[in-house]
Amino acid sequence: MGRIFVVELEGRCYKCKFCKTHLALVSDCVSRSFHCRRGKAYLFNNAVNTTIGALEERLMLSGLHTVADIFCCCCGQIVGWKYESAHEKSQKYKEGKFVLERGRIVDEVDFSTEFFVDSHPSMSSDADDV
Repeated sequence: MGRIFVVELEGRCYKCKFCKTHLALVSDCVSRSFHCRRGKAYLFNNAVNTTIGALEERLMLSGLHTVADIFCCCCGQIVGWKYESAHEKSQKYKEGKFVLERGRIVDEVDFSTEFFVDSHPSMSSDADDV
């Protein structure tokens, strides 16, 4: 087995939830309105640090597509799928694009530093101090 070379993306990106490997740039996101069996999913023009599984015909809400599951190249977890071909003309725009399942990726914002918000404002105001 060969050595794994991991691409480090420049800019804000989505990462594998399990090992934090970079997967896709936020700027490459085409749509955030996709759904999968496990919940929300995002469509991307490009994804990196993935391996592609076997092609299969899959009947989805938008019709029949030839897709391949994609896996994180570092930890091996499934992170989404790639559209190889669409059988309906209206779905051709998906060909060659990647879908990452929202529950399997994290944004840098998802694990940024936590902060405290006081939900109980004090009863006094600055005017009372005069």
